[in-house]
Amino acid sequence: MANRTALVLGCNGQDGSLISQSLLNKGYRVIGISKTQKQRESNLQKLGIEKDLELIFGEMTQLKFLRKLIDHYSPDEIYNLASQSSVGLSFSKPIITIESIILITIKMLEACREISYTGRIFFAGSSEMFGNTDQGADIHHIQNPQSPYAIAKQTSFNLVKMYREIFSLKCMSGVLFNHESSLRSDVFVTQKIIKAAKEISKDRSIKLRLGNINVIRDWGWAPEYIEAIQIITNSSKINDHVICTGEAHTLKDYISKVFSFFELEWENHVILDKKLFRSNEILKSYGNPKPLFNQLGWKPKISFSMMINKMISESIRNKI
Repeated sequence: MANRTALVLGCNGQDGSLISQSLLNKGYRVIGISKTQKQRESNLQKLGIEKDLELIFGEMTQLKFLRKLIDHYSPDEIYNLASQSSVGLSFSKPIITIESIILITIKMLEACREISYTGRIFFAGSSEMFGNTDQGADIHHIQNPQSPYAIAKQTSFNLVKMYREIFSLKCMSGVLFNHESSLRSDVFVTQKIIKAAKEISKDRSIKLRLGNINVIRDWGWAPEYIEAIQIITNSSKINDHVICTGEAHTLKDYISKVFSFFELEWENHVILDKKLFRSNEILKSYGNPKPLFNQLGWKPKISFSMMINKMISESIRNKI
């Protein structure tokens, strides 16, 4: 894959930084786009790749900016991984969430259409657009978004499909179920729990407040999902796909495993706070990984327990 060029929007997020690393390892020239220069240590720095990719700061909702980028670099692949990605935050910041997902999607698609771009364009979709799933969701599962974030992702998904079918752009969505790594910020509950358990192991007086811990999710290991993204993007047949493990676990399962790692009884340290319960919380969300395996040969190898152990080990080492 040497001498290929990839454009990565949102290169400093969990997925953007991991895919930048993966592409660099494959010999790509990587052009990373980020909205702002963050003051704290970035994910690119944590991965040790901040000097290996070409970093550009700019407003990704500007059509002119995107058109100039694509025109100048002529990338073989574009990965749109830029967005406000916290479901919880989307309720308090719906406008920022909608703009960061829908506006960037439509402007990117339109920029590509205007300059007759012939490369591949991947958009990160979300399982949130399905809402509750009573069975493992595939790409054809009924959609019932329950948050501003989910509605924005659903709209983005439909726009990508439309531009592919009507304008023949080589664009596709990968609908990702929950995927974690230690690059997650502690805005996300998985990282919040690990951080709290570490602190409680040193000071037993600390308490962790959580909402509904009986919610069920399909959690996978983010670096594996990054490889699935690239397989989907470069497939000879351009289609949307669901990326998931097919395993359903409660948040309580996750908490129990994390606290057990630190030899703690989670019940002694976790306070269930009714104020943190969401009225429209998705209670059960899991996917069907078989279509992706049958069509493109990808399946996850890292189990739920392995994922948790990797996240904790990396957190303890203060690495990524």
